[in-house]
Amino acid sequence: MNKNILDQEIQNYIDANLNADVNRIILAKSIFENVSSAELADQITAKKKAQKKLPTWFNTPNIYYPAPLSIEQTSSEITANYKSKLVIGNSLIDISGGFGIDAYYFAQNLKSVTHCEFNNQLSEIAKYNASVLNVKNINFHAGDGIDFLNFTSEGFDTVYVDPARRAQAGKVFMLKDCTPDVVSNLDLLLEKSSRLIIKTAPLLDITAGLSELKNVSEIHIVSLKNECKELLWVIDKNFLGTLRIHAVTINENEKDFTFLHSEMDVAATFADYISASEYLYEPDAALLKSGAFNLIGNRYELNKLHPQTQLYTSTAFKTEFPGRIFKINEILMPKDLKKETELIGNIIVRNYPAKAEDLAKKFKIKPGKSDFLIFTKDITGNNIILKSTILQYY
Repeated sequence: MNKNILDQEIQNYIDANLNADVNRIILAKSIFENVSSAELADQITAKKKAQKKLPTWFNTPNIYYPAPLSIEQTSSEITANYKSKLVIGNSLIDISGGFGIDAYYFAQNLKSVTHCEFNNQLSEIAKYNASVLNVKNINFHAGDGIDFLNFTSEGFDTVYVDPARRAQAGKVFMLKDCTPDVVSNLDLLLEKSSRLIIKTAPLLDITAGLSELKNVSEIHIVSLKNECKELLWVIDKNFLGTLRIHAVTINENEKDFTFLHSEMDVAATFADYISASEYLYEPDAALLKSGAFNLIGNRYELNKLHPQTQLYTSTAFKTEFPGRIFKINEILMPKDLKKETELIGNIIVRNYPAKAEDLAKKFKIKPGKSDFLIFTKDITGNNIILKSTILQYY
């Protein structure tokens, strides 16, 4: 951590160049004696990345930023705030503390937070920024979080861990492929706490995760603006009840589709007939990740279009639904498209034998603002196109 970066003149330079070409800054000779061009570029890039993701840090003077990759990998303030509501008790240890965003929000709700970070420089940066933000109930430890738990006599009400993937190849991964290895150390983590919260990327398969873990009481699938951001696994010591799954969409309003894992196997109700003037429902990414496709329809009294299509219809407009809602204006068959003189609409393809870009080119479809062309199948397997207007995005 180069504290010369905190000089006011250099801070002013960083703020003045947030929209500058950092490649030019890297290639040019630094105008400051004790700060390199690469360090300036890193501070500018990282602060720019924090502008929307971490507004508290961005708007606080004299924050020291880590390498830009750390900003990309850290929780957003929105998701960190959500996680802070899942803790229990008065004390927590974050054994993979990183830049300290999660620890900051945990500290708002708890008496004591311990932040462990293997990277000494990142630990120093997080500690310094906590002082700037006037947070006094976080204890910082530079070192391996698992080693710390092995040797400390202290216990914690909650343990939090955000394990990083070791193997980058391929899209399928297991928790045992991550560092820290929570699977091998699960008994230790539960010995030191009453509750364990594990954050993973949405890429982790829920069934695979459950096969590696035990005592999982809750899974929280968190999305922002229809993009799945995090899977949160809540493990309670000695828990033997039924797993509860929360598909949470955080936008202007927070919506929580909660169900018991045992409710997954319900029968779907299908739409025998689709008519113009009906409403079309497309679940948010968090709901789709949950896999509760039939339950979604049952819970909101919607009819499913097709067994392999996660689209639903209803004659009622239900704003409580977590996802996009469209008003169907017209139903077309593929042969009808050739007769259309001008097609305008954003293309959505769901269970249809063509790609969106190919359809746009073939039928000369122009994008629209609130108009959509939804290419899909009905219950009989016929390819159909729903000319629709979007009424709700989230």
